[in-house]
Amino acid sequence: MLKLKPEFIDAYLSMHSPVWPEMLEAIRDAGWSNYTIFLRQDGTLVGYFETDDLDRARARMASFEVDARWAAESEHFFDGQQDWLDPVFNLEWQLRASGLKVTPQHPR
Repeated sequence: MLKLKPEFIDAYLSMHSPVWPEMLEAIRDAGWSNYTIFLRQDGTLVGYFETDDLDRARARMASFEVDARWAAESEHFFDGQQDWLDPVFNLEWQLRASGLKVTPQHPR
C-alpha cells in the first residue's frame, strides 16, 4: 500500500500506460502473478499480487536492473513509506479449509 502525492497522480497513471516491457518481464520472471494495482481517488494505492514465496519473489525483483530504474523514475511520486498488508480473508483458502468446492476462475 502506498500513497501518491496528489500532484503526481497523472504522471503515475501515465507511467503505467503502458508499463515498460522489460519491467513486465521482470515482474513475471520474479514469480509475481495476478498483479493488480488499485487507485483510490485520494491517491491511495493498493497493490495485489500472488506468488509462491514472497521473500524470494521480492529478492528476485530487486535483482533486476529495471526495478532500480523504475524506482528512480517514480520514487518522488509517493508520500510516505510502503506498507504491506497481511491477508485476513481469502475465499479459496476458506473454501478448501471447509472442504467445499473451489470454482475455477474464468478468464475475463
